[in-house]
Amino acid sequence: MNANYSEVIQSLNIWSGETDIQVLGGGITNHNFVVTDDNKKVVVRIGQDIPEHLVIRSNELMASQAANKVGISPKILHHEKGILVLDFIESKTYDPELVRNNVQKIIPLIKKVHQEIPNHLIGAPMIFWVFHVIRNYANFLEDKKSKHILRIPELLKSCKHLEKLSAPHEIVYGHNDLLAANFLDDGSKLWLVDWEYAGFNNPLFDLGGLASNNDFSSEQEINLLEEYFEKKITDKLWEQYHAMKCSSLLRETMWSMVSEISSSLDFDYQQYTEEYYSKYKESYDSLTKKNVL
Repeated sequence: MNANYSEVIQSLNIWSGETDIQVLGGGITNHNFVVTDDNKKVVVRIGQDIPEHLVIRSNELMASQAANKVGISPKILHHEKGILVLDFIESKTYDPELVRNNVQKIIPLIKKVHQEIPNHLIGAPMIFWVFHVIRNYANFLEDKKSKHILRIPELLKSCKHLEKLSAPHEIVYGHNDLLAANFLDDGSKLWLVDWEYAGFNNPLFDLGGLASNNDFSSEQEINLLEEYFEKKITDKLWEQYHAMKCSSLLRETMWSMVSEISSSLDFDYQQYTEEYYSKYKESYDSLTKKNVL
């Protein structure tokens, strides 16, 4: 563990007695730690604003507080610039298989995000409009002369097609980062963590991201949509969903391209870029072959 982070954590004026600090793995944007003192066990998240990813920590704080009020995210015990201290939840972290096998538990959680969190927001929430995010990434990559620069015209053309295909757009409050590791099961209820990308968006982005991040089959995707909308889906909704799912894969690809340049975390972003670029191309080419675009 970086000694600087240990010093930062120990300097917080919230501890009772000696602290035990352990690295909490899995994060590819923040530095996360489990800290125990004489009377509590907490998670400490350390991360500054990330302008190139449109991550504003005050927005993460606001979203986390609202999510706690609706009972789906741990309580924030302390916060200051670049630091969140959250209640530790004794739980099992989901993997993609557990996500696929627990859709009936996950859908009510997603609906709480979409429908209830806006009732508890205090302040000016972000808008996470995936098509703007993609164009913002393209501008950053061009400005920084990314090695992926020759791909950008193709990606922007796809972005334009996908934005048109996925219209008209319903707007809800989204988590916008439904990776398996963000779901925690304590044995009696399901929790959702990591709110740094939270903001108003199309609900199909969360659903498409959930499916693409966790390797849903087509049958599982249909079940996901029918569980969420509580009805049989139309051909139009199916097309809109696939366009938004493809957009989520494109966004994740470009997120990683940007992170190759800007991130200092010990993570193989180049491999991650190519993995998600392949997923995005497969999804986009499938749409093209069906003459959807």
